[in-house]
Amino acid sequence: MDYQDLMNKAKEVSGKAYAPYSKFSVGACLLTPDGKFYHGCNFENSSFGLTICAERNAVGSAVADGEQKISAIAIYSPNQDNCLPCGACRQVLYEFRGENGVDVITEINGQLKIYKLDELLPGGFDL
Repeated sequence: MDYQDLMNKAKEVSGKAYAPYSKFSVGACLLTPDGKFYHGCNFENSSFGLTICAERNAVGSAVADGEQKISAIAIYSPNQDNCLPCGACRQVLYEFRGENGVDVITEINGQLKIYKLDELLPGGFDL
């Protein structure tokens, strides 16, 4: 799959986010090594600690479908360019990284920016 297609899917699902408190909608679309993709959007809760990020929502969908490896994830928010995963999401992505790591795709001024997860989370926790 083309990374632009992955970003377009992240943009689409960002419109389904449930963010009545922060008004900060995020969509994510991840790609597995065998070419499957999974969507996620953030959903908030009035008990803020129970809010779930788009990235972890997408990972949960993949895991529920039997996937255990991620090759790439596109993350988009209409509220911010270069929307990157929070620390908790970085660690969750690290847990499911594929053989070649995880490419994290964002957008800056309409142009794709690709990071390696290891750049964003050097020395991630691993048992």
